[in-house]
Parts: sequence; structure tokens; C-alpha cells
Amino acid sequence: MKAKLRKLLVTVEDTHREGGRAIAPPTRKAVAVAVIANPYAGGYADDLTELIDIGAELGALLGEKCVAALGIAPEAAQSYGKAAMVGAAGELEHAAAILHPALGAPLRGTVGGGAALVPSSKKMGGPGQPLDVPLGHKDAAYVRSHFDAIETRLHDAPRAGEIMVAVAVTDSGRPLPRVGGLRAEDAIGADGLR
Repeated sequence: MKAKLRKLLVTVEDTHREGGRAIAPPTRKAVAVAVIANPYAGGYADDLTELIDIGAELGALLGEKCVAALGIAPEAAQSYGKAAMVGAAGELEHAAAILHPALGAPLRGTVGGGAALVPSSKKMGGPGQPLDVPLGHKDAAYVRSHFDAIETRLHDAPRAGEIMVAVAVTDSGRPLPRVGGLRAEDAIGADGLR
């Protein structure tokens, strides 16, 4: 692996009750986070290829960790997202490079496909700051029940010379969705929108 990995965290959130109602089966989200050394920390570089290549490695690793944590077949994944937080010695463009589309193809491989764009967020931050990972349906962006997010944080990351990279995967949408729109079971997934 090209990435100098310091930490790896995987968590699963199961929601059993919402709005005073039981959720059966519970909605489930997994998020996997890698804390890596930023090879460009402390200096400017025109070519960020090393981070793009690292992103491709992390797309597969973190996607696999999420699917395994949920205990599902890859095809059972319903939504996904990605996010990165760069420490103070880096720059926002480093997050953009690591979340480059090169991360998406390996991630899609771990979730049995995915026609829709992978929602993403990028930010600068320091140890203990929250990182929100946006979520969207993996095959049809217009499925409103899957517009969501999951928050993650580590008490000691990212340090100044690090990047915290997160991938999230779900096996369901939000609990008790009722804002209308295209339903997941009606999505075709051919164009990534519907």
C-alpha cells in the first residue's frame, strides 16, 4: 500500500427507534476511516498523482471494511459517500485529490456497482473535529429517502501532516422516510439519476 496508514476505524450505526416508532429492520450505516500521512504536507506541488493513487487504494480498502461491518453481500449496499479532512500542514486540494474519481471505481467494486456519483465533502481540520460523510443512493441520485449523512471523528486525527479519509456505506435509507420522490425499489439505475 502506498499510503502510510496510522489508524483505521470502522463503526456501524443501527437505528432501532425514530420519532417514537420502532424501525424493523433497523436502518444501518457503516463508516470506515483511515488516517494517513499527507505526502504533500508542508509544501506546494503541482502534481498530486500520489494522493490520487492512494485514494484508489483507500476506496477499495474502506469500502470492503464497510460491507464486512454491515455483514451484507456487496449488492445489498444501497448508498455510499466519501469525505476527507486535511490537517493544517496540508491544503484543501489534497482532500480533492484523494477523493478524486479514482477512489470511486474501487469503491463501486466493493458495493456491487453504483451508477450514481459518490457524494463527497472536503474540509481542513484538526484532531477531534467532526467529519460529515454525505450519503446518496448508489444507483439513482433522485432517491430522496437516501439523502443522508453520518458523522465520524477521532480524538487525535488529523494531525497537521495527516489526512483523515472516510467512506460510508448503508444497507437502507433514512428511518421512516416520507418526503416523497422516487422510491428505491422503483429506481432503474441506468443513468445514475433515476
